Amino acid sequence: MGELEDRCLDAFPSWLHSLGGDARALADAIADPATEASVRRRAVGALNYLFKSLDLIPDGIEDLGLLDDAFVLRVAVAGLGESGGVVGRLARDAELIREFLEADYPRLEGYVAGLDQLTARGRSVADVVADAGSSASFAQEVRSWADAYAAPSFTRDEKTLVKLRSFLSAKLPG
Repeated sequence: MGELEDRCLDAFPSWLHSLGGDARALADAIADPATEASVRRRAVGALNYLFKSLDLIPDGIEDLGLLDDAFVLRVAVAGLGESGGVVGRLARDAELIREFLEADYPRLEGYVAGLDQLTARGRSVADVVADAGSSASFAQEVRSWADAYAAPSFTRDEKTLVKLRSFLSAKLPG
């Protein structure tokens, strides 16, 4: 096993465990009118993606499906200029995703950039960002999910990384 695989096998389980807290922190940023609009748009798109995917993750691969969500949260805020707090940490984590996915990373990055067109649970990104009431309601829904979230198990094995790469490669648009 190589150094990259070791780093991924160390990081990815912690990302699964922090997914609820990370989502909560992004919800707090969305609800804060002082947060830059670009951060709010990208965070809402990523959290809308999380909500859509919760209903679509097949039984037996919760770890892969939720890691996909953790990846999307990180890629969504990468490059937005935020260096502190949870948003900064998530953005820095995206570098490991870039190394892990190699040639597939631009496909993920492109997909995430288009999430501002996503609607989930009846709310578009534009609706949530433009209206303080929608922002507050959306943020509360995310917090409620985060409170109930329990991380799935993660098998710390190189085969898990192969399955994750395959899962993402098949899922990402060409």
